[in-house]
Amino acid sequence: MTPVRLTLRKDVAGSLRAGHPWLYRDACAPFAAPAGAFAELLDRDGRFVASGYLDEGPIALRVLSLRRGEAPASVIEARVAAAIALRARVVPPETDAYRLIHGEGDGLPGIVVDRYAGHLVIKPDGAAAERALLGPVSSALSARLPELSLLVRRGRGAGKTTVALSGTVPSGPIEIREHGMILLADLSEGQKTGLFLDHRDSRRRVRALSRELRVLNLYGYVGGFSIAAGLGGALFVETVDVAKGAVALAAEGWRRNGLDPSAHVATAADVPARLSALREADAHFDLIVADPPSFAPSEAAVPEAIKSYRKLHQACLRLLAPGGFYLAASCSSHIDEGTFLRTLREGSEKAGARLGVLERWSAPADHPRLVAFPEGDYLKCVLTRRLA
Repeated sequence: MTPVRLTLRKDVAGSLRAGHPWLYRDACAPFAAPAGAFAELLDRDGRFVASGYLDEGPIALRVLSLRRGEAPASVIEARVAAAIALRARVVPPETDAYRLIHGEGDGLPGIVVDRYAGHLVIKPDGAAAERALLGPVSSALSARLPELSLLVRRGRGAGKTTVALSGTVPSGPIEIREHGMILLADLSEGQKTGLFLDHRDSRRRVRALSRELRVLNLYGYVGGFSIAAGLGGALFVETVDVAKGAVALAAEGWRRNGLDPSAHVATAADVPARLSALREADAHFDLIVADPPSFAPSEAAVPEAIKSYRKLHQACLRLLAPGGFYLAASCSSHIDEGTFLRTLREGSEKAGARLGVLERWSAPADHPRLVAFPEGDYLKCVLTRRLA
């Protein structure tokens, strides 16, 4: 296989050699080759910089290797093996749902693989991953984990599809275990690949914090935070999500964990409308979790996203009892931690609430990030306490 040759026209070789996994199209000389083709990148003096796969859109090259002459198939197989070995060390006990391959963080750019009990769900991102990485990654997984079904999830929203490469696509939601807790995952119709696995540590913290508290879980999806709170001894939990199917699974998950059904309410409603109704009813909670979908899917959306986060914090804090806890999260990669903390400060000022920060964290260890790739450190979680 003769690689396509790319040449830099911007001085970004140092960033790539430090570990940044993307070469943007405006940083290299024009070229004519299809997405998925293997390419070598040279600097302006003709020296090798990196190799990888061509992509479409603003990212021209997804970097696979910084060593010239490495066979792509061998690199991919070795990185799949390394990813599996890492999870064997970092995934906690009584947990059979986790991220097995985290794209750039595992050196396999554009490929996400999540495990749900007896199934692996692959989600390729972009033409390079689809055309160049999906096949060899699937083969490596099948060889090393032949007992697991192998599924591929493509698309988003109403256009998403899930097909089986081996085994079968489950006909309905399946049970998984997370720290011993039962959650229901829909691998064909659910959000992401089925669950928001990056909040495993967040749910563990909520479980440890919830004893004898009244808990409100916003954008609750299938109720992971709610069930964690119930198992932690919460007095009462309300799950709010606009999707009726999701809150139905939250109620069913609550039941399957043996929790008292009278201590949980699953509300299918738009979150801002529900917050307004709760304020009118003079309701108060001791722990509120707000984990909305991304308010900033692009850089252009950042100004409006800042307003949306600030407004959400303000509305939540007006319902939070003195001494209560507020767990605020953002999955928007275009909102950095400093900006998110600023929205918390401004929202608390508007709500007339003084906040103290107790903890900050990101995604768990099965979602490794690259030091040279801050764009990959997307999740921000801040646990605060309202001061009396």
